[in-house]
Amino acid sequence: MSVQIHTLSNGFRIVTENMPGLKSASLGVWVGAGGRHERSEQNGIAHFLEHMAFKGTEKRNSLQIAEAIEDVGGYINAYTSREMTAYYVRVLEPDVPLAMDVISDIVLNSVFDPSEVEIERGVILSEIGQSLDTPDDVIFDWLQEVSYPDQPLGRTILGPEERVRSFTRDDLHAFVKEQYTPDQMVLSAAGSVDHDQLVKMAEAAFGGLQRREARVLQPAVYHGGERRVIKDLEQAHFAMAFETASYRNDEIYTAQVFSLALGGGMSSRLFQEVREKRGLCYTIYAQAGAYVDTGSITIYAGTSGSDVAELSTLCIDELRRAADDMSEAEVNRARVQMKAGMLMGLESPSSRCERLARMVMIWGRVPGLDEVVAKIDAVNTGGVVEYAARLCASGVPSLALYGPVAAAPEVGVLANRLAA
Repeated sequence: MSVQIHTLSNGFRIVTENMPGLKSASLGVWVGAGGRHERSEQNGIAHFLEHMAFKGTEKRNSLQIAEAIEDVGGYINAYTSREMTAYYVRVLEPDVPLAMDVISDIVLNSVFDPSEVEIERGVILSEIGQSLDTPDDVIFDWLQEVSYPDQPLGRTILGPEERVRSFTRDDLHAFVKEQYTPDQMVLSAAGSVDHDQLVKMAEAAFGGLQRREARVLQPAVYHGGERRVIKDLEQAHFAMAFETASYRNDEIYTAQVFSLALGGGMSSRLFQEVREKRGLCYTIYAQAGAYVDTGSITIYAGTSGSDVAELSTLCIDELRRAADDMSEAEVNRARVQMKAGMLMGLESPSSRCERLARMVMIWGRVPGLDEVVAKIDAVNTGGVVEYAARLCASGVPSLALYGPVAAAPEVGVLANRLAA
């Protein structure tokens, strides 16, 4: 398997990886424009735009977009995150040119018909309502808000209802003009693909885009804090976060290994102590996530109102204990889990296609798997223990609570317990 990268004269990048033996291909366009690229009055527009891409172009209506791909047995979708928007498709090898035509069409030629804008506005408002009715979704938005208050990174991706109700066709066009610049786009493809063919198609479709002045992101400033919403639900939802390294800092590997040992599976400390030994919850886990300039360790659990106080303090106690007695066996297991998860995931062309795009957007290149595995293997027990100790000594928690959570300790109490 070989990775090839080409950059057009306007900065648009193409990255491909041929995977011998496959009869299918995944390809898509990743745009460095997500929730944190919005101004406050634009909050939610990146996601709105992603929806509108499927509502009609200059040569296809919404049904024809879907039929073009599904008539050949393919799959098309998109997503918006805080740092990027992706439009992607999976098809059989002979249909790669068709997939490229459809993807470039929806990215470049959406017409934003006013009647379709109104229809999709209703769809997105329903999506917001569904999210608000899903506690283990909305609690992570609240956790993000208290971690990065009054900042683009702390706002929801869907946006508030009042903003979504106000967006116009002109607003969508303005966001595309501001953010969809060729130097912030990557065409990524993996599977049964021909690099030179895709470069030619990309040149024809995207080569005429004009480069614009680079945007400067507002740097993320982590604060920490608490949001508690008491409501009569069956479950008390608990989410806690601490700032950690960005994905451009090698310490993110230590954070990820630590999070797996802490709460990454059935053998992890949180699962064994909180669920298996105490029976305080059904779901509990920890994970590490990262952005260009910051990151977070997150713990989530769903429990009963009567148990939320005990669960909260147990999570803090497990963090403190990890700084004292994290074993080499636990670190080894976490490293293996991390490597296996990455390598197994990359057996699919869709996962590999996404990795290619993300790596080019982050690094301007695609680090080899051996390079990444070496960085994971470089994480040792001493480093994990030292990381956990620093987290306990100086970590500022963010806390989001939803449901029958009146009995849960306040975030300051948990912070004091952590540092004690």
